[in-house]
Order: sequence, then C-alpha cells, then structure tokens
Amino acid sequence: MQLHFSPSMRSVTISSSNGFSDLMKIKVAARHISYRTLFHTILILACLLPFLFILTALVTLEGANKCSSFDCLGRRLGPRFLGRADSSGRLVKDLYKILNQVNSEDIPDGIKLPKSYSQLVSEMKTKKYKAKEFALILKGMMEESDKELKESKFAELLNRHYAASSVPKGIHCLALRLTDEYSSNARARRQLPSPEFLHVLSDNSYYHFVFSSDNILAASVVVNSAVQSSTKPDRIVFHIITDKKTYAGMHSWFALNPVAPAIVEVKGVHQFEWLTRENVPVLEAVENHSGIWNYYHGNHVSGATLKNTTPRKFASKLQARSPKYISLLNHLRIYLPELFPNLDKVVFLDDDVVIQRDLTPLWKIDLGGKVNGAVETCKGEDDWVMSKRLKTYFNFSHPLISKNLDPDECAWAYGMNIFDLRAWRKTDIKDRYHTWLKENLNSNLTMWKLGTLPPALIAFKGHVRPIDSSWHMLGLGYQNKTNIESIKKAAVIHYNGQAKPWLEIGFEHLRPFWTKYVNYSNDFIKSCHILE
Repeated sequence: MQLHFSPSMRSVTISSSNGFSDLMKIKVAARHISYRTLFHTILILACLLPFLFILTALVTLEGANKCSSFDCLGRRLGPRFLGRADSSGRLVKDLYKILNQVNSEDIPDGIKLPKSYSQLVSEMKTKKYKAKEFALILKGMMEESDKELKESKFAELLNRHYAASSVPKGIHCLALRLTDEYSSNARARRQLPSPEFLHVLSDNSYYHFVFSSDNILAASVVVNSAVQSSTKPDRIVFHIITDKKTYAGMHSWFALNPVAPAIVEVKGVHQFEWLTRENVPVLEAVENHSGIWNYYHGNHVSGATLKNTTPRKFASKLQARSPKYISLLNHLRIYLPELFPNLDKVVFLDDDVVIQRDLTPLWKIDLGGKVNGAVETCKGEDDWVMSKRLKTYFNFSHPLISKNLDPDECAWAYGMNIFDLRAWRKTDIKDRYHTWLKENLNSNLTMWKLGTLPPALIAFKGHVRPIDSSWHMLGLGYQNKTNIESIKKAAVIHYNGQAKPWLEIGFEHLRPFWTKYVNYSNDFIKSCHILE
C-alpha cells in the first residue's frame, strides 16, 4: 500500500503496492482542515484498512460465499458492536420462557404420550406441534420415565428385603440334615465340650467369645476364622447360643466338626432356666405386640408412596423392618452378665462377621472402668458407613428423646465388643434397656424403630470406651464400594446390612473374604449344594 501527496498538498491518494489501482483519493481544503489533522487521519486509515481486509478474508475462508465480505462481516459483528439483536439468542430466550411456563403447569389429562424418542420425532413432523405443545409432551414423557424408574427401584429394594429375610434353600437343608443326624447319630449328640474340659467354661484365664445365631453355616465361619487367626487357639472358648429349633443341628455340626484345640459350647435358649417368658416380659411384649407384628411381617409397601419418599429412605426403612429385630436371640446380648455369671470379660460377636487377626489383645485393653469397648461409627474416611450419630437412629422430635440425648453424639457399633462383665454387674444397664423399650412401645414405636442398637445406645450411655477402628470394619453388607485394602487390614470385618455373603444378593467381590472359611469338602455342605 502506498500514499501519494499532490504537489499542492491538496489531495492524498492511497494505491495498491503494485501501483496499478487507486484505492482511495482524498481532497483536502486548507480552510477546513489542518495538515496535522490530515496526517493523523491518514495514519488511522492506514491502520484500519489492513484490519478490514484481514476480517474480510476470514469471513470468506469460513464459507460465507453467498454474500459480500462487508455484508457478512456486518452480520457477524453487528450484534456485538452495533447492538443489534441476534435471532438465535431470541429463539433461546423464547424457548426458556416456554419451558419455565410449562414447568409450573400440570400435564393435561388424557394427553397421549409417545412411547419413544423416534415416535416423538415422527409425530412432530406430521402433527407440527407448537412449541408449548412440544414442551408439555416432553415433560410428560420425562415424568412417566421417572415414575417407571422409581417403581422399578422400589420393586428391586422390596425383593432384596425379602431375599435378605428369607433362609436360603442350602442353609435350610443343612439345618434339617444335621437335626436328623442328631437324632440318629450318637457322635452328633456327644457332650460339648467333653467332660474333662467343662471347667474351662468358667475359667477367666481363657479368652471367651460369645455369639448367638440360628445360622449354622455362619456360626461355623465365625468359629473357623477366629481359630485360624488366633496365635493362641488352645486358649479360646466359644459360647454359642441358639434357639430351640436350631439347637440340635448346631450341636451336631460342632460335635461332628470339632475345632480343636479351641473349646466350643452350644446352648439353646430353652436351656437357661431363668430366661423364660415370665422373666422377660418386655421381650414377650415386643414379640406379641400386634402393631409390631404387622410392622415386621405385614405389607412393607403400605404408606410408602413414590412421591413422599426416596429409594434410599425406603431402603433404610426396609432394613429397619427385618424380623430379626423382634427375635429373642437378637436381644440376648443385654443379658450377658446373667448368662455367664462366672465370667469377668467376654468378646461379643455377631454371626455375620469374619475374624482376620488375633483378637486376644482385646483382653489387655484398659477400659478404664467402662463396660463396653466398641468402635465409634462417626469417625473414618467412609462417610457412607462411618457417619452415624444419635440423630441417625432416634426421632428427636419426640420430647423424651430430645430431652435425654444429644443428636450429634457419636454412635458406636454392635458386632464386635469387649464387655467387662464385672463392671456391668455394678450398673443398671439392663433395667434402663427395659425401661426405654417400654417407653418406645407406649409411644407406638415413634421414638425409634425397633432393633437392639437404639435402646443400647441409651442404656450404655456413659459406659462406653472407644477402641481403635481397625478392630472392627463395618458395612460389607450394604456398601459395595468398600475399600479392599482396608478390608485386608481390619481385624474383624462385618457384613452388616442386607447383602450377607451366604445370600445370592451378596456382593461378589466381598464374598471371598467369608467363603475362604467355609469347608466345601464337608459331606453335609456338598449334599445341600452349598456351592463355592
């Protein structure tokens, strides 16, 4: 580009670099403009023109070949620099306006919704929907899809609840076969333990484990895992309590499959003379209360509408309605000092645990005069499992609960507890447990839903000594994202929740930690088709 000034300085010509064409010619009148102004004007034009040529080239390269360069440039830069409205922006705003309007409206009755996206597109072509009609149909399709998804999720949760509450065919078969063996095989009826070891049952120099169960296979895993993980198996004593219907089968299993050098005692609830219905009126009331019976054995879907609850809340309610919560076996733990009057200290276990490390050091933990050594469940990396405070279990809108408890107080776990029975006998823990059970019954279960942990959280208040969380890892029965490395390091892993490892709904990647302690070569296990 070149600038040419006339000899009189009255005109300026801007031409191309090759000199063949003049791009612009400016005449200057001396009386209207100064040379300084002219010079500045020329400089500005010299800077602007290359910029305009570059923009025109970019427009052409982008494919705007059906309009002149300046016309396309105006269309593109106009809305930004000249304040002109963008038609696409208006369209989006209009669409937002219609969607917001439809969001507050109900879907008209009798509207026919397409069954699929392709059907919607086809109907749009033929019926030529207006924007509002399209938005209403789209909203209806999304609401219908959401409803079907919720219904499916609720059905899945309900089926899982029934699966978790039922007894698998193989485990039922095992109990029947072993019960039959008890009646026909003298070896299955032999005394447990042998007479020469009876004194060990009350010897406080041994390590005493207690658990109650009506699941023979689960009980065998607890015992096998504890013995195999112990550095002193010859000093271990197991006290297994079961119900009357399971007693013969449970006794047969451990009589025919001894775990020497450990000692095993199997007792039925019916063999504790003092533990009768007359002596435990509260638990009898719990089992016979019509409202409680309907709550645990009635229609679990009743009152649970899709609009008023979420799948997560529904799952929590179903888990709280497990029939095990009204079982005497589940409440026996509150009577440990009476069940074992000669013992000073015991480790209590649930039957859905696996012991992976020697537990004998638990007896050396100084509880500082407390009764219950337990892992707290409000501390840890796993927010899903380790976030339980009292507000998780109790209804703090009830005046008795709000008056006596702190909602943010840390909860603790049942399933692996070290109990100082000597200290326990000096307390009123059992009486407080009974008192609060009665209060909840009188309040029509509005203080908390039944279970052994909520009343225990109240009864043991002030009597709990926290122990290191590595002793007891929870959540393997409802947390399928449990960290595998953390499982390997835990002393006791607990399959609390619905997905028990002996059920088909158990998590496949967590089951091997349990199945490694099942003797699949056992004839009874094989005959009942309990498969690895």
